[in-house]
Amino acid sequence: MKSRSYTCLILTAMVSLLFLMMLLYDVFSPQQAGNSILGQDYQLLGRPLFKLDVTWPKNPELFSGNVYAVAVNQYAGVVYVAQRGDNVPKVLVFTTEGDFLMYWNTSTLEMPHGIFLADALSNPTVWITDVGNGPYGHCIKQYSPSGKLLQVLGTPGQAGSGLHPLQFDQPAEIFVHDSGEMYIVDGDGGMNNRLIKLSKDQEVLWVHGEKGPGLAQFDIPHSVTIDSAQRVWVADRANKRIQVFNSLTGGWLGSWGSCFTEDAPYSVRLTPDKKYFVVVQLNTNQISLLEAPPVGLIGQCKVVSVIQLADDVKPHLVDLDLKSGALYVAEIGAQQAQKFTPFSLGGTFL
Repeated sequence: MKSRSYTCLILTAMVSLLFLMMLLYDVFSPQQAGNSILGQDYQLLGRPLFKLDVTWPKNPELFSGNVYAVAVNQYAGVVYVAQRGDNVPKVLVFTTEGDFLMYWNTSTLEMPHGIFLADALSNPTVWITDVGNGPYGHCIKQYSPSGKLLQVLGTPGQAGSGLHPLQFDQPAEIFVHDSGEMYIVDGDGGMNNRLIKLSKDQEVLWVHGEKGPGLAQFDIPHSVTIDSAQRVWVADRANKRIQVFNSLTGGWLGSWGSCFTEDAPYSVRLTPDKKYFVVVQLNTNQISLLEAPPVGLIGQCKVVSVIQLADDVKPHLVDLDLKSGALYVAEIGAQQAQKFTPFSLGGTFL
C-alpha cells in the first residue's frame, strides 16, 4: 500500500513538472515571443535578441512621408529620421526616449537615401546621401545637428562617374570611420556600382567600381559598415550577397550569400558588442542577426535570430545606439521608424 502511494506521488510530481515545462516553453519560446509576450504584429525566430518598444516615438503621426533611413547619436540621445515626399520635412529629430525635438527646414535635400551620424562625441555632424534628380541631387551632404548645410561631396545635380572631381549617381550610403576616412557605396540603381574609400582629406584612396556578379564586382551596392578588424562589409543588393574587403588595401576577403537566397540584403550594421551583424531584407520584411566572424575568418554566414515583421512594412536601412544597444529601423512601406531594445529573459544578450 505504501509502495503504491509512493509511486502515485512520484507520477503526480512528474506530471506537474512536465506541465510546468510546457507552460514555460509556451511563454518563453522565441517562436511565440512576438505574439504571446509582446502582443505585436511580428515574430521572433531563433534567439530572442530584440523586442519592439511600442512607446517610441511618442508622436508617430509626425511621420508624413516614406521613411528611408535613421541615424543615432548615442551621446546626445538623439535620433535623426530621413523621409521623402512632397511638402514634408526631410529630416525629423527625436530623442532616444521618443520625444520630438525638431524638423529640419532645409530646401537642399531632395530625396534622402542614407544617413550617418559622424564624430558623435566631440563634433557631431550628419551625412546624408541624396539620390534626387534635381539641382541638389546625386551628391552627399554634411549637416550640422540643427540642419545647416556644411559641405557637399560630388557635383550637385549632375550624375557622373568621375573621381577628380568626385561625381556620384544615386549614392546609397556613407560610413565615416572614427579616423575620418569615408566609405561610400555609389549606385542605388544608377550608372555606378562602386565602393569608394576617401581619406579624411577626401582624397580617393581606392575604388572597386565594376558591375557584375564576380569577386569585387557589384550590382547595386546598398549599404556599408566597418568592423573592429578593419574589414569593410558591403550589402551587394542585386547580387544577393554581402562582400568583405580589407579596409587598408581594398583587397577582397570573402562573400556571404547562403543567407540571402530568398531576398537581398539592404542594410548592414554591427551591434555594439561586435557579436552580430544586423541585416535587413526589405521584400521578405525581415531583420536578421548574423553571427560576426572572428578576426582572420570570413566563412559562411550564420543566422542566429530573425525579427519577422508584418507584410508590407518594407524595412530599408537601420542604425544602432552604440551605448544602449537599441536598434532603429526605417520602414518605407509602413511610413515609420521603429525602435527595438535588447531582449532579456533574466539576462542581457547585447
